[in-house]
This record gives sequence, C-alpha cells and structure tokens, in this order.
Amino acid sequence: MSHTKDQKKLNARVSKIQGQVNGLKKMLGEEHECQEVLQQIAAIRGAVNGLMREVIKGHLQEHCVYEDDRQQRESDMEIVLKVLDSYIK
Repeated sequence: MSHTKDQKKLNARVSKIQGQVNGLKKMLGEEHECQEVLQQIAAIRGAVNGLMREVIKGHLQEHCVYEDDRQQRESDMEIVLKVLDSYIK
C-alpha cells in the first residue's frame, strides 16, 4: 500500500516527529520544567495524530472511496476502523 501519493510529505512528517522525540530525550536528560516536558510530549502526540490522519486519508481516498467492489471497500473500511479503535483505547 502506498499510504498516500505524496510520500515526500509523509517522510517530512516522520522526520519532524523524530526530531521532536530526540528533543524530548535530550530534555529528559537535562534540567527542564515539567511543563516544558509535557508540552513536548503533547507536540509529539499532535504530530503523530497528524501523520495518522494523512495515512488514513490517503488510504480512504485511494482504496475505499474509489473501489468499485463494494465487498472490498467494506473490508478496507473495517481495517481502518480496527486501527482507529486500537488507537483510541
């Protein structure tokens, strides 16, 4: 699965997340206020949520919405819903 037509955009998001995680790791090794650490964690979570949204959007647009086979489309939707359910828990 290609995930989305714009692989460059996804890779840029992943690189941003890696940078944020590296920054968090550095913060944990140094003296930083709890608020700053929590803010960094929230930023990482937001970036991951954005990445997930783009991957889901790409999957829905490229596989589910345009799929002529109704049974296949429903199967694809079930896969997406299972991922969302496990993520939301």
